[in-house]
Amino acid sequence: MKQDRQISPSIQLRRLGTVPYREALAIQADLQVRRQTGEIPDTLLLLEHPPVYTRGRRSLDDELPLGEDFYIAQGIEIVPTDRGGRVTYHGPGQLVGYPIMRVSDIGGHLRTMEAAIVAALAEHGIDARSRCAEGIDYTGVWVEERKIASIGVHVSRGVSTHGFAVNVTNKLEPFGWIVACGLPGVTMTSVERELGRAPEGGFDAFAGLMARCFREAHGRPPLNVAPGDVGVAASAGRTLVST
Repeated sequence: MKQDRQISPSIQLRRLGTVPYREALAIQADLQVRRQTGEIPDTLLLLEHPPVYTRGRRSLDDELPLGEDFYIAQGIEIVPTDRGGRVTYHGPGQLVGYPIMRVSDIGGHLRTMEAAIVAALAEHGIDARSRCAEGIDYTGVWVEERKIASIGVHVSRGVSTHGFAVNVTNKLEPFGWIVACGLPGVTMTSVERELGRAPEGGFDAFAGLMARCFREAHGRPPLNVAPGDVGVAASAGRTLVST
């Protein structure tokens, strides 16, 4: 039975492991169409990427000042995307969330993601906040003046792709090789850096916490499904049981 095309009573929670960025784009595109037609309910993908710089729609060439050859030598791919925002970095140890959801208010969608991330960090004793009132380049989540999570989305025919990236245990040095988020001199941080150690339970536990805070921020229960039910090979995905 197809879900209501406008309102999904629950949110599918999917852990995909480590997925190359271009492959993740294809997965999102497929699920976006299936959500637009009502074949699936709202879905949250949680995953990691191999090292990659992604360029949002507002990115400028000088945001990658060291040149493509340097980044390739570091093993970092560069991929243009249709999401909002500027240049950012993804890599192992960073939790990436892609909500494939029916969205009627893009601003509200962004603020709900920020609230979910703030709530997850609070459970680890990290006092974080949104700085959306300071301008579009300050979208995301911050600890004092340090940025810990980035957000950028794209909405087509009422359904979102892309989403958020929370620095958990990932390397921060690659952010210093670019003009991260279009903010010269911005200091990036991570859960590990703020705590002085990895979060209790490690990366997987934080992913489960983030999944719970995300669906609580939306006021809806989770719906866990087999990998094949969302078009992901069984060998690549596994069900996330949220706490």
